Amino acid sequence: MGLVVVGAGGRMGQTLIRAIHDADGATLVGAVEREGSPLIGRDAGELAGVGTCGVTISDDPLPAFAKADGVLDFTVPAATVAFAGYAAQARIAHIIGTTGCSPEDDARIEAAARHATIVKSGNMSLGVNLLGVLVEQAARALAARDFDIEVLEMHHRHKVDAPSGTALLLGEAAAEGREIALSDNSVRVRDGHTGPRETGSIGFATLRGGSVVGDHSVIFAGPGERIVLSHHAEDRSLFARGAVTAALWAHGRKPGLYSMRDVLGLGTS
Repeated sequence: MGLVVVGAGGRMGQTLIRAIHDADGATLVGAVEREGSPLIGRDAGELAGVGTCGVTISDDPLPAFAKADGVLDFTVPAATVAFAGYAAQARIAHIIGTTGCSPEDDARIEAAARHATIVKSGNMSLGVNLLGVLVEQAARALAARDFDIEVLEMHHRHKVDAPSGTALLLGEAAAEGREIALSDNSVRVRDGHTGPRETGSIGFATLRGGSVVGDHSVIFAGPGERIVLSHHAEDRSLFARGAVTAALWAHGRKPGLYSMRDVLGLGTS
């Protein structure tokens, strides 16, 4: 399967190139960077530390998409929306690990999925998606009992969106288990005299610092006891491997919007 990496010069882009290099059944056929990047013209494999591969970094996605079977995308929402449109035109798979998308961005990505096979997830790792299933099951089991739900996450100092896509994925899983809408029941900020905690709400706490790849915990706090479900990412290569797995799974499937639960066969509950 021929894959394009967009944002190829960034930390995640280089990690994706290495993951493709190590994967069976996948090969790098294109690498794209933003217009004006000093990396334009560099060999993508050489930049990523896997040796010269003959794929030159370009600022034009169209020729790369035209010869590819799929694209791996961990960029920014505005770029991802544009890439989704290009993937739809090319009728190829689009694997989206970008976080921080607005409802309007998501609507445009969903529209592109009428013609492209899109796998979009706040986190591409097996462990986090398994954690999401466990969180949903726990929230359902504890729905009739007096347990509060809090999602705690920490990332490196360079992360620009909060809460993280993974935290929102876990919050959505908790809300699904309780059969409520997360948008109507989430608490993102607490400051000053907030009063008592609102019953049934799902809280988020965000920490940033250092080089933390990603730590996430979902706390179910009840009378006299707490249940804590956690995942700790130690190397961002696990996200890249998940993205390549998603691409191979998506290859040849009909257009539509899928999640990593679909890829991993974890079901919806």
